[in-house]
Amino acid sequence: MALSYNARGFLLLLAAASLLAASEARTLVVGGSEGWRYGFNYTDWAFQNSPFYIKDQLVFKYENDSGYSVYQLPNLWSYIKCDFSKAKLLASETQGTGEGFKVELTEWRPSYFASGGKDVKNCKDGLMKLFAVPLPRWN
Repeated sequence: MALSYNARGFLLLLAAASLLAASEARTLVVGGSEGWRYGFNYTDWAFQNSPFYIKDQLVFKYENDSGYSVYQLPNLWSYIKCDFSKAKLLASETQGTGEGFKVELTEWRPSYFASGGKDVKNCKDGLMKLFAVPLPRWN
């Protein structure tokens, strides 16, 4: 099966980016100045801030009274469906204030994050979900 021109270009770009990775880990506030909030497109934000690398930190900032949280979802299907049945709560509704809640990307595998739990409205309707696939650093 031959790869399309676009697929080959993407793989080449990915390889080049991983070879040129800075040795210093980055700390990125998820959503930038918008923070972690309902209605923001985190897929676009992730695309604009990628590639991510192992040891980069994602910081989730949100207000105590917002009703937001941070869960790590186990797989792509859970991410697509906003299924929290096997998700792990990383940060409660009160842990996003001040400096925010930090998550270090430690493994070369996809990481899926979302706000939700019992009320999946934040994830499904509010776009409050994000995935990152950190690349290894070549020091």
